Amino acid sequence: MALALVLAAPGVVAAAASRVGLVCEAVYAPAREIWVRRVEISYDDQRVSAVGIDGVPVHSFAVNGTVILTALDNERIQIDVARLSWQSDFRGLAQSQGRCERAV
Repeated sequence: MALALVLAAPGVVAAAASRVGLVCEAVYAPAREIWVRRVEISYDDQRVSAVGIDGVPVHSFAVNGTVILTALDNERIQIDVARLSWQSDFRGLAQSQGRCERAV
């Protein structure tokens, strides 16, 4: 429920089912390349029901407070919706950190 409150826009009561999009600019080290990652989160007032990254639905995810933990193509991903941040690790070969903004 706490995650749904964070995802809802300020001053707006969440509908029965809602969706929010995030655009995250992740800086991948050691190459220092910036990748724009698009995240879509579907939720209701009880739970997150679906997560998609770059248009691909993830098969499984976990929610820990305001952090969504998932993986896509061997990349372990953490999205903090309260801090609007992205962190990931690609099999120990590359790591990324970045900030996110709500998609318009």
